[in-house]
Amino acid sequence: MHSMVFSRLTMSGVCGASALAVALLLCGVGLTTQEQTPTPSPAPTPCSFRSNTSCAECLQNVTCLWCIPTQQCIDYPVRNILPPSSVCPLTDARWGVCWVNFQILIITMSVLAGIIVIALLVCCICCCKCERIGNKREDAKVERQNRARKARQKARRTEMQMRHDEIRQKYGLAKDNPYSRMDDH
Repeated sequence: MHSMVFSRLTMSGVCGASALAVALLLCGVGLTTQEQTPTPSPAPTPCSFRSNTSCAECLQNVTCLWCIPTQQCIDYPVRNILPPSSVCPLTDARWGVCWVNFQILIITMSVLAGIIVIALLVCCICCCKCERIGNKREDAKVERQNRARKARQKARRTEMQMRHDEIRQKYGLAKDNPYSRMDDH
């Protein structure tokens, strides 16, 4: 299967490069999502116990959200996609890393997701367009070959007709009227 994919990719040049990039991306995603053996970890400390410490201390647990003005470490409100402003304003909330506020993190992740989606669409469109152009080139090549074949056949037919006329002339079988009988001569 890999050789079939590779031969298909190498036939289409630039489209092959973009398709190869998509294939490698998908293989990388497939390799990273393979099942890993879980290692037992100690029970995490509840987020509320880490309040009034530091952001880094709070965010060691991925389920915690740090709010800068109140110095509170709280459980991430999983019922909501985004934490409500009553819990902590997005500009003051930290999750995952302390140096990026939650609002910038959301904007950055959505822009990156948009770029990835657009890149995949461009790759798909490019591959379809290149395949269509390849088919048109192939059709034009077949048409040129057919015209050349017909021209050669016509030339051969004309040459054979001339040879037959020469033979008829040589043996006195040439006819002035092609519809006259051979016996009349």
